[in-house]
Amino acid sequence: MAKNLVIVESPAKVKTIKKFLGSNYQVVASYGHVRDLPKSSLGIDVSNDYEPKYITIRGKGDVLATLRKEVKKADKVYLATDPDREGEAISWHLLEALKLAPAKTFRITFNEITKNAVKESLKNARELDMNLVDAQQTRRILDRMVGYRISPLLWAKIKRGLSAGRVQSVALRIICDREAEIEAFVPDEYWTIDVVLSGKDISKPLTCKYYGTDGKKCELHSEEESAKVLKDIKKGEFTVSDNKTSERVRKAPLPFTTSTLQQEASKALNFSTQKTMRLAQHLYEGVEMGHETLGIITYLRTDSTRISEEAEGPARDFVEETYGKEYLREVIPSKKDGAKIQDAHEAIRPTDVRRTPSEMKAYLSRDELRLYTLIWKRFVASRMADAVYETTNVKLTCKGHTFTMTASKLKFDGFMSIYMEAEEGEQDKDASEENVFTGSLEVGTKLSSEKEEGIQHFTQPPAHYTEASLVRTLEDLGIGRPSTYSPTISTILARHYVTKEGKNIFVTDLGEAVNKMMKDAFPTIIDVNFTANMETLLDGIGEGSIKWKTVVSNFYPDLDEAVNAAEKDLDKIKVMDEVTDEICPECGKNLVIKYGPHGKFLACPGFPDCRFTKPFFEKIGVACPKCGKDIVIRRTKKGRRYYGCIDNPECDYMVWQRPKPETVSESK
Repeated sequence: MAKNLVIVESPAKVKTIKKFLGSNYQVVASYGHVRDLPKSSLGIDVSNDYEPKYITIRGKGDVLATLRKEVKKADKVYLATDPDREGEAISWHLLEALKLAPAKTFRITFNEITKNAVKESLKNARELDMNLVDAQQTRRILDRMVGYRISPLLWAKIKRGLSAGRVQSVALRIICDREAEIEAFVPDEYWTIDVVLSGKDISKPLTCKYYGTDGKKCELHSEEESAKVLKDIKKGEFTVSDNKTSERVRKAPLPFTTSTLQQEASKALNFSTQKTMRLAQHLYEGVEMGHETLGIITYLRTDSTRISEEAEGPARDFVEETYGKEYLREVIPSKKDGAKIQDAHEAIRPTDVRRTPSEMKAYLSRDELRLYTLIWKRFVASRMADAVYETTNVKLTCKGHTFTMTASKLKFDGFMSIYMEAEEGEQDKDASEENVFTGSLEVGTKLSSEKEEGIQHFTQPPAHYTEASLVRTLEDLGIGRPSTYSPTISTILARHYVTKEGKNIFVTDLGEAVNKMMKDAFPTIIDVNFTANMETLLDGIGEGSIKWKTVVSNFYPDLDEAVNAAEKDLDKIKVMDEVTDEICPECGKNLVIKYGPHGKFLACPGFPDCRFTKPFFEKIGVACPKCGKDIVIRRTKKGRRYYGCIDNPECDYMVWQRPKPETVSESK
């Protein structure tokens, strides 16, 4: 009989860890949280020193009964939930719910699910860290207070089914503020001048750009200003006045944190933050590889770029053997930004650097392999030397006007031999190929103008947020933590406060209404600095320097006062439904788009007199190859997206991959 019991969160880990530990250990799963605040009430006794009231989560009774039976058989119980604050809190809830004896209960953590890591964690078993538990408990209580006090107000003043959240409402405000910037933006006109030069000392024409007059930088704001310069230099002679060659270093990237992984997966693979975290969770928990199951990446919720000594040596050996000693990074930097590194985690990396993407291809799905490849390449690149460019900057003069041109060529590829960050490759290509100096451009060299062109431009408004840029902004502002970015974005999308078109995020009328109410009634709650400061206070609780009840007792009275005032003072806000061109067949009114539990649907605005509804299908602008009607996005009963004819079931055309117009026309 097993004398030791190990309790993990996920059943996916059970089989793997059991193999590592052998017959003396029984491994069981709690299936995540077992206790939480009740759904039917606030669950916090505000008149009794803010004591939380925890109950067993519905459906977890059988899980706890099974765990209690296993606990009775064991001499020692090891709580092996995830290595972060939430994992610490789950372990505490298990200790309380199972009434575990502290003398026989131990907390263990491992950053990767490998045999060495799991066995080493048993040697370093410790007591529960109640400071970390209190930090997570405080986050949960604050979120519950905001959600349960403000959400009913949104229902009363706007519409039912809405929600407010301590972090999600700030994220919504950030998006709304960007939309307001874009709307208020007034473009400014400016002009640039390009001149194509030729000469006997160069083998091919070069392009230079207007810099200024009399050596001073000048901007051209109108066609008249541009035309004056063009008139001066028309078919003029250009003289090289300065030529400097220097080296530019591109530093190797740091390994991934949760935030940078989500950003890069969005840019390079077009993955949503939710999809990235789901795939990474599977890679962490364990992949079946022949006769064994192994976690192939380290823990996925982290804001640290630290790498353990156990991983450092093999990585450097791999780089030296594969690419050569000159590709090995001499000094490994670490992230220095003054922010607290949550629980001193490691960065996200492969558990074995020699487990290359090509070797893993047979064991992973297409998307899992793409994400693993990204993580593996980023980690290896972080241990490699910087890339070096040779950059030449040339200044030329013509009739008092100064022009510049730059050429850049890769001198040593370093880490770029394996990895290039998304959206950078084309920029580097353009920079290096715009001008290639194959002749002599010494000071005093004379060149003649072949072509002069003034080009009109307008300044551009700030870009709409994408999931990647929103995650980066939240991280830069110190809002939320690695585990919160994905659910925050998923929530504001699910509530229809924002919508996505391509990669860009746009605020909806509903989102504008919610944000306006939050700004009017709860300016502190959605204040960026206040929310960031709250994260600092949670860090202080985690370190043991601040008492959790002090934070809660300072927060709730102001919230309570603001809610009571808003209930009296705020007017109702009516959010108009989006009107479509489709006509109600029963009463002739234009149907409107409504939101239900399963997404959008069309309904008659004459409700309750007219109750007509029909499904809403998003057209993709492609005609059905069978009948010529629109192809729309549909979903299976399990929620998987596919593309089919709007005339289904009369027309049975369907495909899993988004069809392109040319593909459809070819299949006719």
